[in-house]
Order: sequence, then C-alpha cells, then structure tokens
Amino acid sequence: MRWDVVRHLQGAYGIGERRACGTTGFGRSSHRYQSRRDPQTELRMRLRDLAASRVRCGYRRLHILLRREGWPVNHKRTYRLYSEEGLSIRSKVPRRKRAWRYRVGRPAATAPNQVWSTDFVSDQLFDGRPVRILAVIDVHTREALSIAPRMSFRAFNVAAELDRLARERGRPKTLKVDNGRSSLVACWTSGPI
Repeated sequence: MRWDVVRHLQGAYGIGERRACGTTGFGRSSHRYQSRRDPQTELRMRLRDLAASRVRCGYRRLHILLRREGWPVNHKRTYRLYSEEGLSIRSKVPRRKRAWRYRVGRPAATAPNQVWSTDFVSDQLFDGRPVRILAVIDVHTREALSIAPRMSFRAFNVAAELDRLARERGRPKTLKVDNGRSSLVACWTSGPI
C-alpha cells in the first residue's frame, strides 16, 4: 500500500525517493526490498493435485499426505499455500436450506386482481387484550383490499371475508399466504362463491 503511495508521489510531483519516503513515513530500505522467497511452485502444484483428487480433505489431511510423500513442509506453510491457492472446502449446505435451490421464482403479477396476498398482523389494546388484523392486498396495484380487525379469527371468519371480497371484485387467479397454502385457502379457491 505504502509502496504504491510512494510511487504515486514520485510520478505525480516529480520528487525523489528519499523525499517521498520521508513524507509517508515509509523506510527506504522497505521501499527497495525485493522478495527472495522461493515461490514453491512444485509444492503448490502437488497440493492442487491432491486437493483435486481428494475433494473432501482439508488442509490438515493434505498436510499428512504431503509429509508421507516426503515433502519437508510444516503445517503452517501447508495452510498458507492452501489458502493462497483458494482450496478451502465449502461447508455443507444444511438440509433445511437445500429446498431453495429447487424453487422456481414466483411469476410476477401483471394485472390487477390476479394475485392477492393475505397476512395477519397482531397487536394488543391498552388493557392488554390481543387484537388481530387480517390484511388482504392486491399484489399488482399494492391496494389494501381489506383490513379486518377482530379479537380472534376462525377459519370461517377468514373464508367469509374472502367471499365478500370475491363478490365485490371477482376471484383472484392466485392467493398467496405467508405460511404456505392452508386447507382453508385450498377449499376457498375451489369452492363456489
């Protein structure tokens, strides 16, 4: 980072190395340093080959395999090369998250009254009694079709509210519910108005 700053100062302002290093507080010997470290290309290639043939092995197991083959390497060097080569194993995807891979995206609503979304909102009154609100929204127009408050909702109350909306506006093609399709929604969409 400082090396780049010193180079920029030298190029932009035409000053010498001594002055640029003094301005940034970067030592001249550090600025002139050239690494003589062995790139260890043979070891890197062997590590890549082992990682490709043994996909589920981490750096510890690969270190053991390298030592068995006679490579004079310690575990810290193995880990550094393993990280630099980008060979780290991706952790397994938990079972509960596998389902999202196979889901097909929901089709977007292209017209009013095509998709309705229902959800419950809960709150409590000043005296602590709970109140629930059924909200039905048209996904395309973002219009709140119904906001029905009650102390408690039963399945027949929700069905009655949806029937009232269907008489006023017509049935939607799709009804989205946050917890999946319940039996009530399945009955309501297939039954008569």
